Amino acid sequence: MGKPYSVLVVDDHPLLRRGICQLITSDKDFTLFGEVGSGLDALSAVATDEPDIILLDLNMKGMSGLDTLAGLRQEGVTSRIVILTVSDAKQDVIRLLRAGADGYLLKDTEPDLLLEKLKEAMLGHRVISEAVEEYLFELKSATDENEWIDALTPRELQILEHLAEGLSNRLISEQLHISEGTVKVHVKNLLRKAGAKSRTEMAVRYLNR
Repeated sequence: MGKPYSVLVVDDHPLLRRGICQLITSDKDFTLFGEVGSGLDALSAVATDEPDIILLDLNMKGMSGLDTLAGLRQEGVTSRIVILTVSDAKQDVIRLLRAGADGYLLKDTEPDLLLEKLKEAMLGHRVISEAVEEYLFELKSATDENEWIDALTPRELQILEHLAEGLSNRLISEQLHISEGTVKVHVKNLLRKAGAKSRTEMAVRYLNR
């Protein structure tokens, strides 16, 4: 293998962080890019240079793992970001993968397996702990189900949000300073894109996405 993969460890437990760093440096295929104890420090750490992998804790004080992940992706960070957490909650797994995580591993993973999974992540695979793998099917169907939302224009999305709040066409037209007729046209387009029979059905699907 060529150059070792650089890893940034982000975890707010100093003891655990040290253990993870020692594990990383015990394998010649990896090198430690750095270690930080908060999401804000993680954003600062990658401001000028990016590691190959960011190993990110989920439940941190202050900025959560989800917020950190979103922040890193907004900054255009292209590192492979793998979540390392104790949480095997379905909503966490789905939320983090949707937000752009490249993997979701549990902290009770065997050390050797963890290193193996990180190497897989560098080969472009999405790495998931076996215990939470089943949630991927739900992620897939939920993604398909919500694809219409991604296809909306900013204005349509604005109107959909107001519909979800229960506003009438007249109130939406007042809020957005457009004519009621324009709102009607947008609502018609929204229903077509959503494949929904009514405003209520569409609003419910939007709120439950």
